[in-house]
Amino acid sequence: MRGADLWTMGVIIGLALITVLTRCFFFILDRPWGLPDWAHRALHYAPAAALAGVIAPEIVMTQGHLITTLHDARLYAAIVGGAYYYWRRGVLGTMLAGMAVYLPLHLWARW
Repeated sequence: MRGADLWTMGVIIGLALITVLTRCFFFILDRPWGLPDWAHRALHYAPAAALAGVIAPEIVMTQGHLITTLHDARLYAAIVGGAYYYWRRGVLGTMLAGMAVYLPLHLWARW
């Protein structure tokens, strides 16, 4: 084997060992481990924060820039979806209401 190949294999094995060690760390401990109360409370907000972090840029940005017009179907679909969720608190209905507004505007009105 050449030197680069040995270096590559060493890096792969080292990263594999680090991965196994960090993933098995909680199994190696001899006593139960728990999160503090503040961390438990913060984890309740993590799904909503992650969803907002993924969806919000898709609504207000295109090609990496903020949209500059109200002639965008995503805005109206998000408003209708948000209103439906506020009214009924159903996730499936929210998606259906948003898509019922988005698809006609995007496909037929070419927004």
